[in-house]
Order: sequence, then structure tokens, then C-alpha cells
Amino acid sequence: MALRLLLDKLSFYLDPKEVSRVERAYLFAEKCHEGQMRQSGDAYISHPLAVAHILADMHMDHESLMAAMLHDVIEDTGVTKAQISRRFGRPVADLVDGVSKLSEIEFQSKAEQQAESFQKMTLAMSRDIRVVLVKLADRLHNMRTLGVLSPAKRRRIARETLEIYAPIAQRLGINDIRLELEDLGFAAMYPLRHRRLREAMKAAKKNRKEIVTEVHQAIEIRLEKESVNATVKSREKHLWSIYRKMREKKRAFREIMDVFAFRLIVNSVDDCYRVLGMMHNIFKPVPGEFKDYIAIPKANGYQSLHTVLVGMHGVLIEVQIRTNEMEAMASYGIAAHWEYKTGKQTADVNQRRATRWIQGLLDMQKEAGDSLEFLEHVKADLFPDEVYVFTPKGRIIELPTGATPIDFAYAVHTGIGNSCIACRVNGQLTPLSEPLESGQMVEIISDHEAQPNPNWLNFVVSAKARSAIRHYLKNQQHDESVDLGKRLLDQSLNRLGTSYKQLKKSQIKRLLKEASAPTFEFILQQIGLGNRVPFAVANLLVPVEQRKLSEDSKKSTLPVVIDPSNGLLLQYARCCHPIPGDPILGYVSPGKGLVIHRETCRNLLEIRKNTEKCMPLSWSSSVRREFPVELKVEITPERGFIAALASRVTQADATIEKISVDEKDVYTSIVDLVLTVRDRVHLADILRRARSLTNVRRIYRVKN
Repeated sequence: MALRLLLDKLSFYLDPKEVSRVERAYLFAEKCHEGQMRQSGDAYISHPLAVAHILADMHMDHESLMAAMLHDVIEDTGVTKAQISRRFGRPVADLVDGVSKLSEIEFQSKAEQQAESFQKMTLAMSRDIRVVLVKLADRLHNMRTLGVLSPAKRRRIARETLEIYAPIAQRLGINDIRLELEDLGFAAMYPLRHRRLREAMKAAKKNRKEIVTEVHQAIEIRLEKESVNATVKSREKHLWSIYRKMREKKRAFREIMDVFAFRLIVNSVDDCYRVLGMMHNIFKPVPGEFKDYIAIPKANGYQSLHTVLVGMHGVLIEVQIRTNEMEAMASYGIAAHWEYKTGKQTADVNQRRATRWIQGLLDMQKEAGDSLEFLEHVKADLFPDEVYVFTPKGRIIELPTGATPIDFAYAVHTGIGNSCIACRVNGQLTPLSEPLESGQMVEIISDHEAQPNPNWLNFVVSAKARSAIRHYLKNQQHDESVDLGKRLLDQSLNRLGTSYKQLKKSQIKRLLKEASAPTFEFILQQIGLGNRVPFAVANLLVPVEQRKLSEDSKKSTLPVVIDPSNGLLLQYARCCHPIPGDPILGYVSPGKGLVIHRETCRNLLEIRKNTEKCMPLSWSSSVRREFPVELKVEITPERGFIAALASRVTQADATIEKISVDEKDVYTSIVDLVLTVRDRVHLADILRRARSLTNVRRIYRVKN
């Protein structure tokens, strides 16, 4: 019976040969799943059939429907991809394979399995976007039949659905499936909250009925008067959307339900704008609440006019105005491509948008360290509130809300993002951390020698920018840690009478075997990161009988020369703030590399004599950067003193990063300063200028 209903449904839009091929796929799947039952007690074949019904409602093509019938046979019955390919064709086999989970590999955790499965699906999506449509239909039916599972399993699947699959449906514009996935996920995740909100919704519906009818009639009367053919629908907010708004905006249920929503569906784009004018004639529009998604569609292809009006009795009315085709695209998103495949331009545009998004996922996948990191980037990319900004040449760039010029730069090209140094917004220089607004024109100023700043991760919002910055920094850290590892190992080898350049292949081969390491570069990286002791590695490389503790060993006392520009993985200790000119020591810290301290730093008292962890350092004469230094100033309080002190610091070409004042007693105040200086000579000039102020009793550098 269920099969007959499906075939009848398909006969409305597929030709008889295609319907017959879908039936063949069903019969094959039925034979493969024979004897298998779902946890609900139903025959297993009921699940693929239900998935096919969902896709048929979306008017998907016959190959997608065949894949729906067969999507579990590889995973659950032992049928191979090759067998499906021979029987039903390569495209169907690829679709089935793309939807199948990675069941043959053992994973350390459920999260890792989820991430790897999603990664595989993404690759399949890049070849054929129908993979994700079949997967969404599969997930929707699984959510509809979730009740038979244990509460813990229901919550896990619901969380995965709300975090990944519902946002994917939204990203692809498949609104109908998104709404149902969200409400089913909400019911499974928070059953009590869902039940209470549903009951409150029913009660509110009764109270709202009169106002909804009144507004509905007023709109219909005006449309009829103007001879506009339109369908008017009152829209109900779905429960998950209400719950999220209550939680995120900290609003009461009553505040959210105070807004009445209507949708007007017309025949043409011209009618959309005509009807908009009529609505603004009937009711007063709320300033700043009009959005034209027809002229500038959302990233997922969504098109509509949105406006908010003040209706009778002072109630707020949300109105959406769109054409029939836009309504289909809003409901089925990219899936509508197959319904409108007769040459409609909108469908093609939306398919291109979806393809661009998936290509972006692939770029992120290349830059991510592993599948879990990739999945986190995807999650960050799946919330599509957008701003629309322009390049100097007029190209529209779609970005998430809160995006900054750095996000814009990476959206244009990864290379532009990596070399970004400044930007102009509407012709004015603007901070790189400033959030962008729709309609702005953004120009990026770049320098080929520039590189991403780790601080950018504190304010970028797009997944592409975050992924690209992390990828660059990860590679940079790798190169720097390898370079530092070489230097530290060379210093330890000098103590044994040899050097890095004198190492033989046989020594390195023996080291890799004894240390169980994949490559020599890996060992150098571990040394640079502080995860391996350089002297211990040197001992493994040079057996006792080969050591020459002669005059060469004196080289071990020579300090490593430090220059911040030479690419070493360096950290400057915050406890003592070393600056060029200070005697310094290096401490090899696990995961951080070489941390530079002043020789007198108290934090090194215990480990100073440990030559495996501490080593002498010296500053390069070519250091060209500024370093923070902490000062204390004892003063006699006087009006305008802070301004006078700041003026002296500025005159000395230094920058105040932090300043605070504490009252010691009636006659004395203590000013805490953090300045940036070039070296000790520069610091001495600042101290001299500050001491010339009459109310400065004492000024000194803070020591640790």
C-alpha cells in the first residue's frame, strides 16, 4: 500500500520509465533487508520507503529516490557499492555511498565517528549535492521515529540534529525540513520545556484569533480593491524559534507572541513591490525594519520582502511578501532546483550558491587539523544571519552578522586575508575589528610581507577566516619550533664535542628507532615546543664512546642569539618583562618553546642550574621592535599630573599600554605604568624625563 501511494505520487512529475526504476530499487532493497526489523517493531524497509516519500514531496529526481531506497544496504546488508553500480548505475551508487556512515572503522569516541562521517558526506556533497538532500530526509524520518530509543540516545541524536542537520537545511534554504527537524529535536532534547511551550502556544492562539482575523480581513480588502491576486496566510512561529529567542534575548513568552506574522504570496516581482506599498499605506511601517531580500537574496537563495508594521490596537505585524516561485524556494531551497529544472534562472543561481558553500567547506577541510576541528568550523558556518557588503568593484560579499574587515578579506581570497594590514570602509580608515554593516563598501589594504595576527581570532566570526588563520599560525609555529629545535639541539651537541651539521644518517636512523618517532623533523619540532629535552636527544644521537669533550665543548657556554624577527618560537615572560639590553636566560617550557626571562627573575631560582631546561641567551644587535616594561611612580598628588606624565612619555616616543593610580596615604600616590620601549637606553631616557617632574618622588622599574 505504502509503495503504491509513493508510485502514484511520483507519476505526477516523473515519466513511467523513471517510476519503474524507483520501483526496481524498492524491490531490491526489500529483498536485501528481508528479516531485518527496526526498534519500533516495523519491517526495516518501511524506513527507506518513508525517506523516499519525503523526497517525493520535494519533487526530487528518480536517482535521488532510488538512493533513498538503497541508502542503508551498503551499511546493513553487506551489498557492495560495485554491485549497486552494476545494477542501478554509477550516480545512484555514489549517492548511496555518500550517505552511508563510516561503520567499518573503529573510532575513539562517538564525536570522532560523527565528525569523520560528516567529513565523508561533505566530500560526497562536493561531487553531488543530492547526497545531503537524501541525508536530510533520512535524518527527518529517524527523528519522527525517535520515541522508541532510550532517553540518552534520543538527546544525543537530537543535539546532533539541532547543531548540524537543521542548520544545514537552513543553509540550503530547505525551510520545511528545517522547521520540522528543529521542533522534533527540541521535543527530544527538552521534552518538559517543549510541552509547556506548546501548551502556552495553544492558549495564546485562542486569545489572538480575533486580532489575526481582523488584520487578515483588512489586508484582503485592500488587495481586492487594488485588483491584486494574492494569497494571504497568517504565519505561526514554531516552538524552537520561540524558545531560542526567549533564551538568547532574555524575553518573556508574552513579548515574543506580541508580534503577529503574515505572508503574502503574489504572481510576480512587480506585484511584490506594489503590495509592499499597499501594506505601508494600510499600516504605519516601523523605521529600520524593512529588508529587501529580493534585490539582495540571502546566502541560501532565500528571496522575500520583509517589513514590520504597527497595526490596529497598536499591535506589531510582520509581513513577508514573495512570489509563488520564491515560496517554493523558501520551502525546498536547493531541492527546488529539481522542481524548477526547466530553465528557471533562480534555481540555477541557488544551485551555484549551494555549490560555492560546499566548495568553502572543502577549503576549510583542507586547512583543519582533523575531522573534529573541521566539524567545529562547519558548525560555526551554519548560522546564516548575514550582512551584505561591497568590494570596490561592486561585487556583493555575504558575511555572517558581526563580521569584520578581516572576515571580508578572507571571504574575497585567503591570500588577501593573510596579507591584510588595514582597511577603508566607505573611504574611511577603520579598525580591523570593527563589525561591518550591510551596504558598506570595503577596501582591504595589504602588504605581501604581512602575516595573520593571532589576536584576530578574538574577533573574527566567519568559519573560513577562523580556519585560515589557525591553519597559517599552525604552519608558522611548526616552522618556528623546528628552527628553535635545531638551535637547542646544536647547543647540546656542542657540549658532546660535535654539531648538528656533523650528524650522520646512521645516527639519525638510530635515534628515530630508539625514540619511536616518525621523522627527524618531528623530533626537532618537539624539542622546539619544549616537549623533548635537547640534551637527552643529543645523548641518544652521540654514544659515550663517540663523545669528544675537548676544546669544542667550550662552545656550550656560548649563548644562543635572540632576534624576534628570525622566526624562532619565542615567548617573553610576563613576570619580569625582559627588554633588549637586559641579561637574559631561556627556559624551555612544554608546549610554548623558549620562554625568555631576565637573569634576575625569581621564577628561575630553582631551575637556573638545570642546563637541560635553562640556557644562556643574548640579544641580537638588530632587534627592531617594542617590548612592554612595568614601572612604578611615587608622586605627590597634584591636579593634571597624569596628563603631564603622559606628555613626557609621548615626548620620549613611547606608548602607555596601561595606567592605574592607587592612594598610598594622604601625601603619596602610586602610579602603575606599563609602557612599550625599544631597549634599556630608551627606558633610561623615559625615566630621566619623568624624574624631571617636580612632584615625582621616585620612579623605578618593577623587578620580579
